[in-house]
Amino acid sequence: MKWSLNELRQAGSEPIMVNEELDLTSALKKRRPEIISASKVAVQGLFSVDKLGVLGYFKVQVELTLPSTRSLEPTVLPLSFEVTEHYVSYHEHDLSGFEDTDVMIVLDKDILDFDRVIEDNILLQIPMQVLTKAEQQAQSKQMPSGQDWRVVSESQLEQLRKRKDEKTLDPRLAKLADFFGENQED
Repeated sequence: MKWSLNELRQAGSEPIMVNEELDLTSALKKRRPEIISASKVAVQGLFSVDKLGVLGYFKVQVELTLPSTRSLEPTVLPLSFEVTEHYVSYHEHDLSGFEDTDVMIVLDKDILDFDRVIEDNILLQIPMQVLTKAEQQAQSKQMPSGQDWRVVSESQLEQLRKRKDEKTLDPRLAKLADFFGENQED
């Protein structure tokens, strides 16, 4: 689905409601080849015109099948998220009305490609680490290890760093440690 910015602005004070099921599997696979499959994308939301441009608010739900980042086993990843974006014309030069936290999309040729917007946001939601349920449960247990190496979780790594910092004595204070030791012998 594509809309021109003028079409969206003509709606006036009435929001344009969106309730769609999109099949974006091939487009998502093309942009991220490791995606094995994707369910139809359920999108509910609206476009409304405000003084800054066109505001889009959507709730998106989809299930992606990706390889586990640890074992490469196919893993179903359910995604459910909300998107709030402002769409402005590429002719617009004064963007001072937006907050630093506002997501603002400058439209190329003032055309809003809705499928592309949803694709972009789905790809942004894919986490760096995708694990099967068994791997998630095993993650709290013993991690793989070998001769002179082992895998540690981020929390374990942080604990190891704290212990190392506690044991490490600042070299500038090393002589003071000896000083107190000598005074205690007297």
